[in-house]
Amino acid sequence: MRNEFVFCLPTRIEFGNGSIDQTGSIAKELGAKKVIVITDKGLSRTEILERLRHSLSEAKIEVVLYDDVRANPRDTEAQRAADFARSEQVDAVIACGGGSSMDLAKAVAALLTNEGEIRSIMKPNEVPNKPAPLICVPTTAGTGSEVTSFAVLTIEEESRKSSIFDDKIRPDVAIEDPSVLQHLPPPVAASTGMDALTHAIEAYTCKLATPLTDGLALQAIRYIAESLPEFIHVRSEESCRKMMAGSLMAGIAFGFSDIAGVHCMAEALGGMYDTPHGVANAIFLPIVFEYNMETDLKRHRDVAVALGISPVGKRDEEIAAEAVIWMRSISREMKIPTLQELGYVSVQKFDELAELCMKNVSLSSNCRELGKTDFIDLYKRAYNLG
Repeated sequence: MRNEFVFCLPTRIEFGNGSIDQTGSIAKELGAKKVIVITDKGLSRTEILERLRHSLSEAKIEVVLYDDVRANPRDTEAQRAADFARSEQVDAVIACGGGSSMDLAKAVAALLTNEGEIRSIMKPNEVPNKPAPLICVPTTAGTGSEVTSFAVLTIEEESRKSSIFDDKIRPDVAIEDPSVLQHLPPPVAASTGMDALTHAIEAYTCKLATPLTDGLALQAIRYIAESLPEFIHVRSEESCRKMMAGSLMAGIAFGFSDIAGVHCMAEALGGMYDTPHGVANAIFLPIVFEYNMETDLKRHRDVAVALGISPVGKRDEEIAAEAVIWMRSISREMKIPTLQELGYVSVQKFDELAELCMKNVSLSSNCRELGKTDFIDLYKRAYNLG
C-alpha cells in the first residue's frame, strides 16, 4: 500500500432515482447548446433514451444521436464518431450506456478540442487540451468509466486493447440513476456486476492501493456481494441502489489505485476475440485471486470477509480459499460461461495472449510477479476448469 498519494476527483456525481431527468439542466449549466448523445442501438429505442432526450429538449438543447456503439469499441470507430461530431458542430458530449459508450464518448470529447487522429492521444498524458464538456449516464453497474481517467479502445489492426490515459478526460458529471438498472437483461446484469466486483477486488489487492481506495474498495465489495444475487434475479430497488453505488465506488477506487492480473488476461482476450469485458473478468477472477493470495494473504483474507465469508475458527489461508469457491459458485449461478464454454478460444493462442498480457500497463501492479509462462499456465487453468 502507498503511504503517499494524491486524490482529486473533478467529476461531479449526481446519485439517485430520477437523476437522469436532470441531464438537460446539468448540460445547460455546462454551457451546452448542441450535444451529441453517444449510445448503442439497443438503448436508443428505450424509455431511458426517451427520458434523456426529453430532459435535453426541455432545456432547449439540440440533440444529435450517435447510436453505432458496439462492445469493445475500436479506435477506428472512435475516429468515425469524432469526425461525425465535428461535422455536426456539437459543443458537448453525453454518453448513455455501459463502458463501451462511455469510453467512446471520452475519445470523442477529447478529439473535439484536439487536432490529430485518435492514435496520437492513445498514450499516457497525451491529451493537450481540455476535452469538450462530457456527461456520463451509466446504465449498467458496471465499469465505473464515468469517474475514471482512461478510455479503453481496441486497436483494430493489431487486435489488442490500449487506452487514452489522462486526467483531462475524466467526465465533468456522472449521473447515477439506480432506477435505470431495472431494465437490464439478466446476462448483462450478471457480467457487468462481476466486472464491478473485479474492479473493487483488484483495487484493494494491487500494489498501488491507498488508505482511501481501500475504504472505497472494501465497501464496494460488501455492497456488490450482498446484493448481486437479488440484483440478477429480481432487480429490486434496494439491490439496484447498492449495485450502482458499489460500481461507482469501485470505479473511483481502481481509478486511483489500479487494476492488475485479471484485467491483463481479460483485456488480452477481449482484444483478440471481442469477448465481453465483464464475462472475461468473471472467468479469470478466481484463477488470478487464487494465484495471488499467498503473496498478500491478509488482503485476500480481507476480501473474503467482505464477500461474506465467516472468519470464525479458520486460518487466513482457509478464509481466502473460500473466497475462490464463492467466486466460482456465483459465476455458475449467474450462468457465466467458462473459457472453454465460450467455444471460440483456441488453446494454440495462449502464447499470443500471454504476450499481450506482458504488454499491459497494469502488469506491474499485480501483487505477485507474473511472467509469460505464468500467464500461459493461468489460461490453461481457466480452460481446463471448463
